[in-house]
Amino acid sequence: MRTESTTRPGTSVLLAASVAIATLLPSAVSAENWPQWRGPRGDGTSLDPHAPTAWTSVDNVTWKAPLPGKGHASPVVWSDRVFVITAMKEQQQRLLLCLDRATGKRLWQRVVLEAPPERIHALNSYGSSTPATDGQRIYVSFLDRDRMFIAAYDFEGNQVWQVHPGPFASIHGYCSSPVLWKDTIIVNGDHDGPAYIVALDRATGRTVWKTPRPNKTRSYCTPILRQIDGRNQMILAGSKCVASYDPDSGRQHWIIDGPTEQFVASLVYNGELLFMTCGFPDRFMQAIHPGGRGNVTATHVAWQKDRDCAYVPSPIAVGPYFLLVSDNGVATCLEAKTGRSLWRRRLGPHFSASLATANGLVYFLSDKGVMTIVKPGPTFEEVARNELGEKTFASPAISEGQIFLRGAEHLFCIGKREAAWAKDHPAAYHHPCQSCVISVTGRATSRCRPW
Repeated sequence: MRTESTTRPGTSVLLAASVAIATLLPSAVSAENWPQWRGPRGDGTSLDPHAPTAWTSVDNVTWKAPLPGKGHASPVVWSDRVFVITAMKEQQQRLLLCLDRATGKRLWQRVVLEAPPERIHALNSYGSSTPATDGQRIYVSFLDRDRMFIAAYDFEGNQVWQVHPGPFASIHGYCSSPVLWKDTIIVNGDHDGPAYIVALDRATGRTVWKTPRPNKTRSYCTPILRQIDGRNQMILAGSKCVASYDPDSGRQHWIIDGPTEQFVASLVYNGELLFMTCGFPDRFMQAIHPGGRGNVTATHVAWQKDRDCAYVPSPIAVGPYFLLVSDNGVATCLEAKTGRSLWRRRLGPHFSASLATANGLVYFLSDKGVMTIVKPGPTFEEVARNELGEKTFASPAISEGQIFLRGAEHLFCIGKREAAWAKDHPAAYHHPCQSCVISVTGRATSRCRPW
């Protein structure tokens, strides 16, 4: 039976809650989990003041765990567990792995799906969708022939449910990472057919709502969720538009047409403007005022540029700055309010991973496994450059003084765990609201604060 203490707040309230907690509960900040694609706020930001900045392939590496198969999905972290998915092409299997955070030891491995490998782009994989976890279940997303496949597992590796919420067809393959919202998970179903967005009940997999998308075009963007101007907004690019929906009902708030056909990078929000970068066949970046209703194409684009845009790597917003890296390795820092370019610097030949930020620094990870750490500002300031010694296509996860990097063959845990609260309470961790304490069984021991 569900109780009030196990009901999770939506992602939209986490931004405001995190700001309050950063001031009031510093130990809770250091104990922040990384529960889904691009972290607790879905935008690559970490509140961790102890994220490492220096390592090599051996130095400052806590552990290095071999991974079976291949995949581009990022790891997710909850307390003492790390979850990652992978795919075994020859065996036609898609797997979910659970690793011990302290040692990298594989605690369990499950075959989630057996299905023929789909057609994919050369830069895609058969395991590209980052899972999500709420501390009780892990939610995974794969393609089962011509249908989207979503499943939930508990922390012991038992399957709770599996569903096929809709069709999916794309010559470039599949990558739809679920995101958490209240008692649902939301998955983007943009594809070359009757495209849709769907919300599923976390406990059962039942479809709560399903909203058709305006154009039948593939895209691979994960939505972000925020409360803006008194409205809950789920915002994503793709299907030849940028659009906002009510995550409780799936009803559309507003839409901006174009500016191109296909999208991969997720949007970010700095409290004033949304920032989008895309795409194919044309590349653009935009700053968008996230208000209004209906079609706001003519009124709500603050600025637009068509130089040094990113297609695959998602950008980052840090204070007054907007940073991104193009797929061919040109990093750019812009003044967020105006779009004025402050600096641009080539960091390497190829980039797929999305940007992350912690402690006022921005992490750029190249496909060659080189992490360049930069302090955002009016001039380029490189803080560190670290080589992992292995190719990397997945985005980093940051939690409690550690960075988790998925290489082509291994999962790396870098840095020491720095959560004083976690050391004092080894059998417990924080609820996604970051204020109440939860036992390792996932049951809340105190009621959530009403942020």
